[in-house]
Amino acid sequence: MKRYYFIFFGIFGIVSANHALNAQVEKSSKLFQQLKAADSLLFNIGFNTCNMASFETLVSENFEFYHDKGGVTNSKAEFIQAFKNGLCKTPETYQSRRELVKGSLEVFALKDNGELYGAIQNGRHQFHEKSVGSPETKGNIARFTHLWLLEDGEWKLIRSLSYDHL
Repeated sequence: MKRYYFIFFGIFGIVSANHALNAQVEKSSKLFQQLKAADSLLFNIGFNTCNMASFETLVSENFEFYHDKGGVTNSKAEFIQAFKNGLCKTPETYQSRRELVKGSLEVFALKDNGELYGAIQNGRHQFHEKSVGSPETKGNIARFTHLWLLEDGEWKLIRSLSYDHL
């Protein structure tokens, strides 16, 4: 019977240690701070102010975007064009603003043989809408998951999922 306890606790220990190695990175870590900054550039600068240069810099050439209400966007060029012709077409009459829900951001490192090559970032974001002559109102709140890869030493967003819009 003691032998079974030893086997059980041995397996439990291995599983627990493996889980700890794959856990969310600390919010104070360099990786978390880098991707939090990238998220800010992507949304606070790119999305909120229609600064397409942010998208050009941060988004991978092999980018894909999956939206639970708007479907699939299959390329970086298509994604940027959709912003130019959509939300950013008439900013003087309508504006949308994205705000990261405080405390919701999580980052998980992706490694190959111990070497960092990417990260998964997820959280929740609140959208706000403003039409000319009207006060800003809360819009959808949703979840997001981003896959970031290191490309030539720089973080690039390669996959983006926006879902669970309420």
